[in-house]
Parts: sequence; C-alpha cells; structure tokens
Amino acid sequence: MKSDIEIAQAATIWPIEKVAKAAGFTSDEVIPYGKNTAKIVLDEKLHDQENGKLVLVTSINPTPAGEGKSTVAVGLADALNLANHKTVLALREPSLGPVMGMKGGATGGGMSQVLPMDDINLHFTGDFHALTVAQNTLMALVDNSIYQGNKLNLDPRQVLLKRVLDVNDRELRHIVVGLGGRTSGVPRESGFDITAASELMAILTLSTDLDDMQRRINRIVVGYTYDKKPVTVADLGVVGAITTLLKDAIKPNLVQTMGHTPTLIHGGPFANIAQGTNSVQATKLAMKMGDYAVTEAGFGADLGGEKFLDVKTPLLPKYPDAIVIVATVRALKMHGGMDKKDLNHENLVALQKGLANLGQHISSMKRYGVPVVVAINKFTSDTDAEMKMIEDYSSEQGVKTYAADVWGQGGQGATDLAAGVVEATEQPADFKPLYQPDDSIMTKLNQIVKVIYGGKEVELSPKAQKQIAGFEKLGWDKLPVIVAKTQYSLTDDAKKIGKPEDFVIHIREFVPKLGAGFLVAMAGNILTMPGLPKDPAANHIKIDSDEKITGLF
Repeated sequence: MKSDIEIAQAATIWPIEKVAKAAGFTSDEVIPYGKNTAKIVLDEKLHDQENGKLVLVTSINPTPAGEGKSTVAVGLADALNLANHKTVLALREPSLGPVMGMKGGATGGGMSQVLPMDDINLHFTGDFHALTVAQNTLMALVDNSIYQGNKLNLDPRQVLLKRVLDVNDRELRHIVVGLGGRTSGVPRESGFDITAASELMAILTLSTDLDDMQRRINRIVVGYTYDKKPVTVADLGVVGAITTLLKDAIKPNLVQTMGHTPTLIHGGPFANIAQGTNSVQATKLAMKMGDYAVTEAGFGADLGGEKFLDVKTPLLPKYPDAIVIVATVRALKMHGGMDKKDLNHENLVALQKGLANLGQHISSMKRYGVPVVVAINKFTSDTDAEMKMIEDYSSEQGVKTYAADVWGQGGQGATDLAAGVVEATEQPADFKPLYQPDDSIMTKLNQIVKVIYGGKEVELSPKAQKQIAGFEKLGWDKLPVIVAKTQYSLTDDAKKIGKPEDFVIHIREFVPKLGAGFLVAMAGNILTMPGLPKDPAANHIKIDSDEKITGLF
C-alpha cells in the first residue's frame, strides 16, 4: 500500500493560476508563491455575489485509531464539486510541531489530500515563521523596556507573554531568561509556547483585515505593573513593527485538492489550547467564491466545534448551514474500551459502549439549532453489523449517517455524504448561541461544561477565582471563554475516554487574550508547549539528492 506522500507525489497538480481561475479569482488578486501555491488579495469591488452555504466538519474525540476529519472534509469538498456544486475548501495550516512529532500533518490522506502536501506540511508560505518572528520580536521589546529603565513599571514576575517556536520542545516549557550579568538583561522566569498557541496566531485567524489585526495587536495584554494594572502593546508603542512583520502572513493561501478543488489554507491555532479554526478571511473567501464552503475545526466537537460556533461565527457573521460529525468504527470501539491492536475484529459490545461519545457530540451540536449529519470514515475492516449499529444509533438521535470511503476513492467515495449534506443545508435552521456576551464567566463555563461536555460542574482554583474578580472590575468578563483542555476526552483527564458521567472540569487559571478577544480557561494539566514522543515522526523522514521526500506520512 502506498503512503500518503507517495500518492500525493504521483498526483496531477494544476498550475495555481488554473486553480485560481476555476475559483473565480482574477489574475490581479493572485500572488504566486511558486508554481502550485499563491496568496490571495480579494478586490471586493469585483465580487458582489451572495455568500454560498457553509458546512462545518467536526468529529468525535480523537483516538490513536484515527478519525480522518480533514480527510473527510477534503473528500466531501471534492464530492460536492463532482456533483456540480461549485465548492471551495477552507482548512488550517499544519504546524511543524505535530508534523515532526506524533499527530501528523493536516492535509488529509490517501486519495483525499491537499496538494502539494509536502510543501504545506513543511514551511509552506512562511506564515508560521512570520508569526514566530513577530512574537519573539514583541518579547524582545518587552524585555528591553524592562531593561532600559522600565518606564511602564512592568513587573517582571507578571509578564504574561512567552517566546514561541513551531517545534515540540518540552525543554523550553520553563526557563530563566536574562542570566549572564548586568548587560544580559533582567533575570526572570519565563518559557516558550508553541507558535500555534500564541495570541498572535489567534489574532491572525480572527482578524477581518490588516487594520483590524493592528487594532487587535494593540490590545494584547503584555503583563501587569507592580500595582496590578494591565500593560498593553499600545503602551509599548510597537504595534507598527509587529503588524509589519505579519503583512504577508495575513493573506490567505490558495492550493488545491487531488480533485482540483480550490482550497484556502490559512492559520493554524490548536483547538486544545486555542480556538482551533482557520482564518475568518479564508472562510469568508470560501463562502464568497463557492456555492458551498466546506471548512473544519480542530479536534472534536467539544473543542474546535464549540469554539467555531461561539467565537468565530459572530465574526463571519454567518452560522453553518450544516454540521458534519466524523467518526470511525475503530475509534468508537476504542472509546468503548477496545485495545488498538484488536480493532480489526468485530466487537459490537465495545462499539455499543463507545457510541455514547458520538451521542454527546450529536447532542451538543444539535443544541445550536443547525442540521447535523454523521459521516463514518470507512475502513476495510468495518463490518456490516458495525455500520448498521452506528446508523441505527444515529437515527435514534435524530440524525442521518453516511459512509464515506474518501481515503480509497477520494470524492467518488463521498457522493452519498455530499448528497446528504446538500439535503441538510436545505433544512430550516434556527441558530442559538451557547451563551450571551453579558453572561458571567461562570455562566459561560457552565454552559460549555454541562451542555457541550456533558459534565456536572466547574471547579475553580483560588487563583482562578481571584482572577475572575479582577476581570469583572476591568470589564473583561464580557469576552467569550476558550477552554484549553485535552482533546482525547470530554473531561480534563485524557484517560477518561468514551462518555464519562458526573465529572468536574477543574480550571487552574485564566489567561486574558484581549487582542484575540477571549479569555482562556486552563483546564487540568494541558500544556501550551507539547513534547516529542518516544519515536517522533522526524525519525522516519528522509530526502534524497533529487530532493524527493519519503516518510512524511
């Protein structure tokens, strides 16, 4: 069996100008980055067409068995185009951390991939590098302000921001900077986040244009003074420099699927530690240029799905016309307690137990008043009895199920799913947000935990309680809340798979991200700088003298 990269390398890829023309962009709107990639600068005066329908692809909680959410999103977009529905796909950019670590890339798989997959999974157009440099420039300016007399009275012990790298590097989680004597800075404890967790990444993906991005960067809270007053980038007076470093990164990137569906890939915040969606600009472009816009949100519906609907939707402003929840027989059996090595064998008992995880996600997504369908990403080991059990269970929950063999057949394997999604988008919807801006922070948290996770309650640490009181005085309690927690469980404990009952979500602290426009609630032991596994993917990547890459999935 060929690997994903071998399949991608054998695929026919159109010149990017041909893809752009098929999408409806003019030559003046396309900035080529080589033969197969471009950045897009839309001339709104040329496009007065109405927005197309929006389809959000999300999933159950991920497992080591794999769910293939991005693969299904790609296959669905190709299938819609095959059915003569003009479709544009909008996805997140891969981070080098997972590419070199354990999770893998973000360009789909098999016959349902985005091309050129090796470029996209590596440096692509340099957006992540620009964000890394911008964040580290900001941190250098912060530390320099402290060193050069500290006119802002910034308390070095209360600097909120960290430097970043697009690398999984646990050694840098907790460090001390400024060592080496008087001329080497002011010593203080600090650390590194992965670039995808930076506030600048969140700002890039939520900004509507360059001016909006500059306003958001100005609002970033750098830290607090000795008398506990917030210090912002506006106080530092460096917004021009930071925005300038991101002037190209804010432009969405255009590529194509193996079926030549125009694909906008832009921004890559993780959904377990950030908001987990591609950029507002990319999604808007996809809706503008397609009769259907297919997009995805990171990890399960409890993370990326909820954050898309509660944080991103108001900025589009457009709610999805349909939501697709991706699951696999294998993953559901793992949620039912089955060992990974046994997944190729039929086990209806484990599947029945694991279906409760799917049920929670169906319930939480239906809560928003948008039509929901279930996509079963099919494997050859799936049996008819297992497929029927999922179909019957989903039907009891009031949703239809469609099998899709997108890895093996690409868009041809998702024709039924595409027809089902079109039918779903034509049903009436009555979108209801999970909470209102004026709701208290605890009300917002309780809505997320009880409705989306199916949990019992929220428990705050003394630090988190104190922070809420401070946020209320500053008026920050009106912001949306982003919960940073493990992606593997509905709880904040990665080992509690399936659908646990009567669990408590523990919030240890909040991180205010005023530039992004939300508060981050840190749940459990979630980390903003991942580490590498025992056998990282980097161990298997090779390149020959002709620059042919192998081992990249």
